Parts: sequence; C-alpha cells; structure tokens
Amino acid sequence: MSMSEFYGPIDEQEATATLHRALERGVTFFDTADIYGQGHNETFVGKVLSRQRDNVVLATKFGIVRDAKGAFIGVNGRPDYVRAACEASLRRLGVEVIDLYYQHRVDPNTPIEETVGAMADLVREGKVRHLGLSEAGVQTIQKAHAVFPVAALQTEYSLWSRDPEKDILPMCRALGIGFVPYSPLGRGFLAHQIIKAEDLGEHDSRRNIPRFQGENLTKNLELVAAIETLAKAKGCQPAQLALAWVIGQNDESIPIPGTTKPTHLEENLDALAITLSSQELDVLNDIAPVGVAQGTRYTEWGMQWVNL
Repeated sequence: MSMSEFYGPIDEQEATATLHRALERGVTFFDTADIYGQGHNETFVGKVLSRQRDNVVLATKFGIVRDAKGAFIGVNGRPDYVRAACEASLRRLGVEVIDLYYQHRVDPNTPIEETVGAMADLVREGKVRHLGLSEAGVQTIQKAHAVFPVAALQTEYSLWSRDPEKDILPMCRALGIGFVPYSPLGRGFLAHQIIKAEDLGEHDSRRNIPRFQGENLTKNLELVAAIETLAKAKGCQPAQLALAWVIGQNDESIPIPGTTKPTHLEENLDALAITLSSQELDVLNDIAPVGVAQGTRYTEWGMQWVNL
C-alpha cells in the first residue's frame, strides 16, 4: 500500500528494489488492492512480479470505492461490481488469474451471500483461485463460508490491536480459515518510527487517525517505550519484537508487514528467527493487553466499515 500512497512521498526505485529483495529472500506472498494509488499499486506490483508469476501468491482486494479525486465514498459488494472490479484488477496486474481475491470491506447494503456468490463464479471461471474477506465480523464470515469456502481473513492485528482474539481467531481455527494480520507493526508506530505528530508528513494519512493524535499519541508512546525496553533486553529491534509476537500467536497467521525500504524488509524478515520465551510473552501481555491503545484505529468514517 505504502508503495503507492497514504504514508508520504514515494521512491519507486527504492520500492522496486524492496520487492526484488523480497523475492531474493524467499518471500512468496504479495498483497495489494485496487484502491492503493487508485490502481497504480496493482500495475506496479504486477510489473515487478511478472517474471516470477509462477513462484508467488498474488492477492488483491476490491470493494472500497473512491471518486475521481481519490476521496473515499463508500463500499460496493454488488455482483456486477464484483465482476467489473476483478476484470479491471486482472488487466492492471497483467495476469490471467488472481490467487487470492478479497472483499476489502463488507457492503452493508448487499447480502454477503450475493457478493460471495459472484466471487465464487470467478473461481469457477478460472479468474480467481481462492476467496478472502477483510475486516468482516463473525456472522458475516460464517454466512460467506456457507456459500463458498473462505480461504483467508485479513484483519488488523498487532500488539495494540488485539480485538480479533476474542471471536475472530477461534472461529478461523474452527473453520480452517487462514488469518492474515495487516498492519502488524501498527502502521509503523510499534517500530518506534513516530514519536511526535510532526514526524508524519503533511500528506501522511496517519495524521487523521485518532491513535496518532494529541493525548492519544502521548499515551500510546508509553506502550512503544515498554516494547523498546524489552527489545533492547532481547537484543533486537522493537519492530522485530512486535512481529515475532504476531508470528508466534498461532500457526494459521501470515502477517503482511508493509515497507518501502530494503533495510526495513531485512529487519522484518529477520524477525522470523526470534523466539519469545513464556516469560517474555507474559511481559508483553502485561504491557499490551487487549484494548491498550488509546483512540480508534481509523477515523469515524473508516470505523463504520469494520467488523460488519
């Protein structure tokens, strides 16, 4: 996502180098969406990965609608839109089939059975291999899974966003649905990259998120400080500690930390080698219990589309 917009200026050369280095390090799962850069990210990712197409799992998403100026205007899960969005994504990606196709957000005005039914038709036609949902609630997932197997659920999950633990994760295990935590580093916050609002550029979308504002930010920095202290004792970076925690929660999780820099990519991948002891896990549970973050993870508009 951040290779196309949202977090500030983009260095496409560095972003390209990051993707190439990911391939060299054995990364095989790449996630994009049609709204990232209003189609730019699909085109960019598709071009870079074209020579490795048979060696990667390519995921993209549909459903969030933006106007010509980029403003977010709603969610669409109607069957005709599902098909049109898929055809457009296939063209931009330059592929004949999408490995994992997510509904980015649930459309409250279209029964999930109709949306997933249309997505299932794409599987039967060979345009999509597997279906996924993003930020869906338990009942929605169960209804969708009854129509066609849901292969993966993508939801925000990290040390400061642990809500899925109550109902979502147990249900995924029960139904055999893979869990894909996005923003496992809290949009860079848990990596200790942001210590004051001024660290976010003028056009950085995180400026609008309550967790990054005012007293919320000040309070949340206490969590980062505690993570940093434990990371130093462990001999690793805060980002690596946070990622190691997510990776270790269950075998069904495949986190997708985003980055635009090869150096951060290397750091993230090296987190795979970090094992947390039961004592360290207890410490993390104490400093980052469910609900620890101050402020919502999206604006009021964004929060209305999660967990439907």
